[in-house]
Amino acid sequence: MRDLDLTTLRLFVAVCEARNIARAAEQHHIVASAISKRLAQLEQQVGHTLIDRRRRGVVPTGAGEILLQHARAMLAAGDRVGRDMAAYGNGITGQVRILASVSSIAEFLPDDIAAFLQAPAHRDIRVDIEEAVSSELVRSLREGVVPVGVCWDAADLQGLQTRSYRRDHLAIITPLSHPLARRRRCAFEDTLAFDHVGLPASTAVHTMLARAAAIIGRPVNYRAVVSTFDASMRCVRAGLGIAVVPREVAAPVAASLGVRVLPLTDGWAQRRFTVCFHDEKKLSPAARMLVEHLHQAAVLAEESQAAG
Repeated sequence: MRDLDLTTLRLFVAVCEARNIARAAEQHHIVASAISKRLAQLEQQVGHTLIDRRRRGVVPTGAGEILLQHARAMLAAGDRVGRDMAAYGNGITGQVRILASVSSIAEFLPDDIAAFLQAPAHRDIRVDIEEAVSSELVRSLREGVVPVGVCWDAADLQGLQTRSYRRDHLAIITPLSHPLARRRRCAFEDTLAFDHVGLPASTAVHTMLARAAAIIGRPVNYRAVVSTFDASMRCVRAGLGIAVVPREVAAPVAASLGVRVLPLTDGWAQRRFTVCFHDEKKLSPAARMLVEHLHQAAVLAEESQAAG
């Protein structure tokens, strides 16, 4: 099969997203017949029908869905090439793209990366951070879309290399008037009698809580599902339920929000994060230095806590 043309792939993605050839043509300032011709050539090239034309528009076929996924990844990679070359032209001599879980971004990763960039030896390095759920992060590492990821070490990291990173401790967040608020610590089982505020099903925290509840044999009753820890704590303050949030995120703002932070006593509530990558030997010098910096930052933090 000949090399796929990025312009044609971009138009194919536009058609799939708009579900309409004419609308995609308007968006890209091209006539609809030109898009139709490119799509026909693309179908001939891959040997499969890619879109199903219906009275109210078009939808991708099974083969089209497969190509759509790859096309988006190829276009994203092409866009990154353009950004990286522009950054190089502006004096950036090293660039690292990193995918990270919401917990690591909410807790410690931004400060550790900022410390890395402040070192004189790293002043010409650029680090781009993007949030991702663990499953997406691991898939991107395996497919070579990104060089480095940071996530909870209980994720499926088979086939990847890792360096240990920081720890956190999950806690229950309650309103001050809640029956659990009188406690200093809490077992997860004791929270299942109350309504919860949760994170989306794709997140590591949701997966962990679902697994723990299944072992106990009781469900988690979610009254609200939000996308961030900050939103979940605000829902708790409003009295919509209790929430499971890393203590490291909640403790600094608990007083201002008027909530209580009760560390969970369950063993699984103490989590360790990891810096992961496909092959350390294939990392760029900038990425290798960042990985080492993050690992050492975690080592120093643990030594400081032990000394304290």
